[in-house]
Amino acid sequence: MSQVSLQDVAAALERRGFATRVFANRADAAAFVLEAAASAKVVGMGGAETVKQLGVVDELSRQGRELVRETPCDLFLLSANALTADGRIVNIDGFGNRVAASIHGAGHVLYVIGRNKIVDGGIDAAIERIKRCACPPNCRRLGKKTPCAATGVCADCDSPDRICKVTVVMDRRPTGTQATVALVDDDLGY
Repeated sequence: MSQVSLQDVAAALERRGFATRVFANRADAAAFVLEAAASAKVVGMGGAETVKQLGVVDELSRQGRELVRETPCDLFLLSANALTADGRIVNIDGFGNRVAASIHGAGHVLYVIGRNKIVDGGIDAAIERIKRCACPPNCRRLGKKTPCAATGVCADCDSPDRICKVTVVMDRRPTGTQATVALVDDDLGY
């Protein structure tokens, strides 16, 4: 975890065009997500464990929101695999649906990012964090037959079950998108 303050990271994200909010805990972040979803009929989610850990998925279903894994949608909820202290959002994906939806096709993109995903270094540190902290547990969770699922260590494999196939770095908010980053002072997701 980075020693950089969430307020400093929020300021870096804002310089890069992202709206930001900082939350002291996951309960406050969950309330914000539900508020953001209040006017959305269709909510997309990229399979983020972070969003699931907020406990909003069941509540959105109870409210009658249609939940989808792709766009088009009114609101797309996701997290980041890593966030650099200077405000770059880094995600690695297998299908590309999650990263594609974060770039285009959603009315509003809402990232929920826990403090554990912030790295002090740049893009290389972010990718190293993802390969060390996110890919192995995600492969295990998804039942993938990869070396990292078995050993817990990335082997930069050629397995057909490999989930790290597409890497996206958000240097700035994509033109024409509404994007908000909710930073949470809690460890969330992998």
